[in-house]
Amino acid sequence: MAKAVADAILRAGNPGRSGHVLSIRSARDVFAARERLAQLFGYADSSRFVFTENATAALNQAIKGVLRPGDHVVTTSVEHNSVMRPLRRMEEAGVRVTVVPAGHDGVTKARDVIAAFRKETRLVAMVHASNVSGALQPVDAVVAAARRRGILTLIDAAQTAGGVPIDLSSLQADLLAASGHKGLLGPQGTGFLFVREGVAIVPLIEGGTGSRSESDHQPEFFPDALESGTRNSVGAAGLAVSIAWILRKGVGTIRSKEVALVGMLIEGLSCIPGVTVYGPGDPSLRGSAVSFRVEGMDPAEVGTRLEKRGGMLVRAGLHCSPNGHRALGTFPAGTVRVSPGPFTTSGEIAAFLSCLRKIGVPPA
Repeated sequence: MAKAVADAILRAGNPGRSGHVLSIRSARDVFAARERLAQLFGYADSSRFVFTENATAALNQAIKGVLRPGDHVVTTSVEHNSVMRPLRRMEEAGVRVTVVPAGHDGVTKARDVIAAFRKETRLVAMVHASNVSGALQPVDAVVAAARRRGILTLIDAAQTAGGVPIDLSSLQADLLAASGHKGLLGPQGTGFLFVREGVAIVPLIEGGTGSRSESDHQPEFFPDALESGTRNSVGAAGLAVSIAWILRKGVGTIRSKEVALVGMLIEGLSCIPGVTVYGPGDPSLRGSAVSFRVEGMDPAEVGTRLEKRGGMLVRAGLHCSPNGHRALGTFPAGTVRVSPGPFTTSGEIAAFLSCLRKIGVPPA
């Protein structure tokens, strides 16, 4: 699949800026990516999927595009800084923010989030699965409750898009953001924001769209309303190919494999003396991210030893989610995070566990 993505990238051009063959072909690639996103997430109108350069840009567009001074927003203590930092900026502009604490397993209770709703609540912003503990959050119950109250919902699906089934016809989220380079298997520099029809949102960036060029006002129709400047058509071409593979494979199939791998990983880690695993013990209650610590060793040292002695590439530290680590009790050192994917094998999980046992874990 990687070669197919690379081939698509090499033939990409600049859509909507000319009528020559390369521009038209590139426009078709972008349209194909948008259509496949709509198919993947179960929404009929592909124009509501706006391309961004990453999930961070999508989350900023959502948060800053709908909130105004005097509004109230509810979020959780396991959010990525791509949510928390824009919210703190909006707080300085007069938006009130309530952060609902998660439990020590990294899970926020739906009833606690719902209890934080106020008359002036405009938005609920929640991560679908923590990028630290992997814990799936109760987005379905929260979205349903918010919808009954007329409150907008924003779901950060950076950790779940492509790996956990998401159907926007049943999960009635108003806004959903994700990156293209994680579970969607596309190139870096790609992402999207879904904006449900009827949601009023102000664009962060205005300019050339290749449409309505006779006017000096930003188009109001989607996706052009939120897609100004030269699109990353190169990335979109690659993303179209990777999503096509996911659609053929099936997110349910990918999910089943990743749950099995995460279960194997958690079981193996739990059997190693001195290792603490964070997040839910049931792999079906989490995404593919698994965080752990080794007693007596700094997470950065564990990561360095895994790489040097076994070629194992992990991420150590705070993972851009300091509040998530506070919830788990792992702040400020953080954890070591390992994330199986659709191409990971059980043999690789076994090799990882074997390497970890050899890097200096204290004896039982």
